[in-house]
Amino acid sequence: MSRGVNKVILLGNIGQDPQTRAMPSGKTVVNLRLATSKQWRDKQTGENKEATEWHTVVMFDRLA
Repeated sequence: MSRGVNKVILLGNIGQDPQTRAMPSGKTVVNLRLATSKQWRDKQTGENKEATEWHTVVMFDRLA
């Protein structure tokens, strides 16, 4: 199996304070919830629409 690296860039708003904790190994882990939204105009009604999606983000070690 091939190992690769995926890179994702999310721009949004943090929903609450990040939760930081230490693993038994001493490494740091940070959990947070990030909201991203998209906006568009409905072609049939002409109304402005918005949809928000929530993402759970977990960062380890150096990224934490």
